[in-house]
Amino acid sequence: MSGRAETQADPEKSQFEAMLAVALEEAQQGRAEGGIPIGAALFTRAGELISRGHNRRVQQSDPSVHAETDAFRRAGRQRSYRNMVMVTTLAPCWYCSGLVRQFRIGALVVGESRTFAGGLDWLRENGVEVIDLDSRECRELLEGFIAEHPEIWNEDIGEE
Repeated sequence: MSGRAETQADPEKSQFEAMLAVALEEAQQGRAEGGIPIGAALFTRAGELISRGHNRRVQQSDPSVHAETDAFRRAGRQRSYRNMVMVTTLAPCWYCSGLVRQFRIGALVVGESRTFAGGLDWLRENGVEVIDLDSRECRELLEGFIAEHPEIWNEDIGEE
């Protein structure tokens, strides 16, 4: 399955939405901490939660702690990532797209890509299964943050 998830009755979409709920909890936690509201989680293909994390750039004053890297680090060493699913509330930036590609994470579930498209096309071109759920809740959470803190958002995506 590529592109946007298609039907409400699709059981795979329901599983992806349940996974996204975990990442969304992380995004909301990051927002509550005063950080950028982006969350991520790493699951097995069977739906077992391996780890979760959120963007902590502001909280830890560390530009490398994006949501995907936080979840990835919290997973610890894994023999292989091919049968794992990275779930994130926002399309990953080039840095996090590189992480997905480098470790050959098998699938990427994205809450939304309207606010920021990141490296989705590049990941698809390189064989990563990308599922974009186009979540209104994810989009509204980030859009609200961007409206309130454009300077922090621009710093996060490398804009001046």
